[in-house]
Amino acid sequence: MALHNRQHDEHSEDARAAAGVDIAELSQRGYQLLKEKLLDEADECFRQILEQEETNNYALVGLGDSARKRRDFHAAVAYYEKCLEHHPDNNYALFGLADCFKSLKYFHRAIKVWERYLKHDDQNVTVLTRVADAYRKVRDFHNSKQLYLRVLEMQQDNAYALIGLGHLHYDFKEYAGALQYWGRMYELHGESVDIRVLTSMGNCHRKMKTFADGVPFFKIALKRQPGNFYALFGLADCYRGLGEPRQSLDYWNQILERDPANKVILTRAGDAYRCMGQVDLAERYYTKALNIEFDEYAVLGLALVNKARGDMPEAIESLNGLLRNDASNPRLYLELAECHLKLGQRREAQRVLQQVEALGIKGRTIGAFYDRLKQQL
Repeated sequence: MALHNRQHDEHSEDARAAAGVDIAELSQRGYQLLKEKLLDEADECFRQILEQEETNNYALVGLGDSARKRRDFHAAVAYYEKCLEHHPDNNYALFGLADCFKSLKYFHRAIKVWERYLKHDDQNVTVLTRVADAYRKVRDFHNSKQLYLRVLEMQQDNAYALIGLGHLHYDFKEYAGALQYWGRMYELHGESVDIRVLTSMGNCHRKMKTFADGVPFFKIALKRQPGNFYALFGLADCYRGLGEPRQSLDYWNQILERDPANKVILTRAGDAYRCMGQVDLAERYYTKALNIEFDEYAVLGLALVNKARGDMPEAIESLNGLLRNDASNPRLYLELAECHLKLGQRREAQRVLQQVEALGIKGRTIGAFYDRLKQQL
């Protein structure tokens, strides 16, 4: 009897050992299939492991990784969380779970999981930049910047940290700061830098109204990728800011060749024609925009077309209509006051300017317009 029991125990140990080898082989095969993007075959390997050992960390992480590759983030979360119930320090499960939360835009959850990861590996620059990205998404400027800078201390000129710092400063309207970090990427890579860095630098100059400095970056981007929307828009808007409507029109129309129903661009093109004195063409573009959908700027454009033609009553009617929906826009009041002045209606113009005064004048252009109109009273 003792001999029989001993033989039975030896047989059980041999079976467990054989199963262990099978699990190791299945795990290795499953991860190789994942690399080859044969996801169904990989899943089959991992499920075979779970039939033998239902909390196996390699299989649960593998199924999570497979679901994540399919962008089935909710399914992936379930696998990672089950793994972490039984293996709370599994770095691969922590990484995958945090990445899923980031993809689902659950940024606060992602941050908590990545912070758990960093307790075990606080030198992982990939994770540090991802946590910094998540802090940026929840508009935590301080923590985001500190982590990006920590990455730069560990890896000077790390591209993800430099680009992230650029976006962080841009998001908080610190355009000079954004230029500093994106500019470093440009110094390192020249014109071959990621095209998004070029257009982002151009956009900083647009925001800072240093339009002439933005033009070269958009031109490099357009040379590398003809038809790039952001480069075309940036160039058009820079030339608009420089008071060169003819050049801006060239780029607005290039966008419209590809996207003829873009009401914003139609309105901008209408503005360019109006500034060039081609009011009939301007009217055509504004009307096209309004046929697509109501657009306040297209209505304003038509009012200014009527004003240029000398049809002040029509312009006044349009401007009053706009003011009913946008009573805090000083530009509308100023245009309205000018129309009344052209009709010799000084008292009406004065009443409108008093309303502007109550709003408070902001901006050099608006202020100069206001001062000029007051002098005409």
